[in-house]
Amino acid sequence: MTDLAKIPAPLEASLKAALPPETFPDLTEAWLQEPRGRYRSSGGCLVAPKTVDEVARVVRLAAAAGVGIVPFSGGTGLVGGQIAAEGPAPVILSLHRMNRIREVFAEENVLVAEAGVVLAHVQGAAKDADRLFPLSLASEGSARIGGLLATNAGGVNVLRWGNARDLCLGLEAVLPSGEIWHGLTRLHKNNTGYDLRHLLIGAEGTLGIITAAALKLVPRPARRGVAMLVVRDPAAALELLGIVGDIAGDTLSAFELIGGMGFTFLAETMPQVRLPFEGHPAWSALIDLGGGDGFDPDAALARIYERGAEAGLVLDGVIARSERQAAELWTVRESIPEANRRIGSVSSHDISVPLSAVPAFIPRATQALAQIGSYRINCFGHLGDGNMHYNVFPQPGLSRADHEEERPAIKRCVHDIVHEMGGSVSAEHGVGRLKVEDLERYSDPAKLTAMRAIKAALDPGWIMNPGAVLRR
Repeated sequence: MTDLAKIPAPLEASLKAALPPETFPDLTEAWLQEPRGRYRSSGGCLVAPKTVDEVARVVRLAAAAGVGIVPFSGGTGLVGGQIAAEGPAPVILSLHRMNRIREVFAEENVLVAEAGVVLAHVQGAAKDADRLFPLSLASEGSARIGGLLATNAGGVNVLRWGNARDLCLGLEAVLPSGEIWHGLTRLHKNNTGYDLRHLLIGAEGTLGIITAAALKLVPRPARRGVAMLVVRDPAAALELLGIVGDIAGDTLSAFELIGGMGFTFLAETMPQVRLPFEGHPAWSALIDLGGGDGFDPDAALARIYERGAEAGLVLDGVIARSERQAAELWTVRESIPEANRRIGSVSSHDISVPLSAVPAFIPRATQALAQIGSYRINCFGHLGDGNMHYNVFPQPGLSRADHEEERPAIKRCVHDIVHEMGGSVSAEHGVGRLKVEDLERYSDPAKLTAMRAIKAALDPGWIMNPGAVLRR
């Protein structure tokens, strides 16, 4: 490893005098690079506090020295929010040692977890209490609660349960001044002025550092059903979504659209993943239902299949007959991001458009990109809430490096179409450093003015995750 940039020596000495020795783990590659390899840190001082008081000490000392702080949660973010690739060396504040589940209030359907708890561990603690924490995404084995809230993560169950912010009742956080906000309320109703919780959630560490959260739990569904149905095209999938709503109502947890290129990439890079169909259907829909004792998911899925087939929407399908088969179907969906990573995308797009615009967006974007070059498109995602991952890949035999010069044009092309269709160029991954220019280009000017005013008021030294979300 090459020599790493250092923070000012007086600040490093002050930090080491104020905190226990175990607060300073070695700064290894894990904290220097994000998953896609597009951002790499030049260095800094890695600090891993164990308590909220220690976090507050770090923030106060860094603020006094005018040195930036980059919060680091699970490191799974895909927009560079956790990596400062430019500017002076920062304090890299890792939350991995703040990893306790403090309390579970099963009768209240509430769990209090520190920011460094891995999502899968929260899900496990909820299961132990016979409850469900419904936030679910492909990186749940490594993503941590603090980062998930800081980015307002979505995942596959937004259709039924909402984004991360909808699953949070209260927060504990350290503000840019070093003050601790003790907002870990378990109340569902609390109209006492500005809601700092919603201000910090989705702010990507630019307004403060989340250290703990009171999370909502829900009853575990007694009956669950999963099916993957081959659909004619995205328009048919959208029509099928309406049928599912008519039959299954609020038992619908997830409705995922999967393009055929996803199956192709899995076959190329992860042959151990069992695919449900002989060929690679152009479009499929993954449906997940869950309800109480009186709900019959198999009967509901059978009716969905029949009505879809009668309407010419559904061409084939598989209904899981066991938890193992259900898990295999979900493994297909959750393995697609890893297959994408192994192929290597030229440009990835986490976008959302109004649901009715999805069928028009996909061919429109594909046709527009054909004017730039020849690519493979892997489009998949959460059709139930309009969030699609529209990712552009090289043709076989080429790599993303062969198209690096085309990447800005590809991104601009896709995002312009999304904006024209009333959508968002950042649906669930956040802005980070990757989409700062996009935020400036596509956001309402009044919104940007308000955001800058909030940032200046809470963080006048611009020390909190400098370079992310807003440029100074």
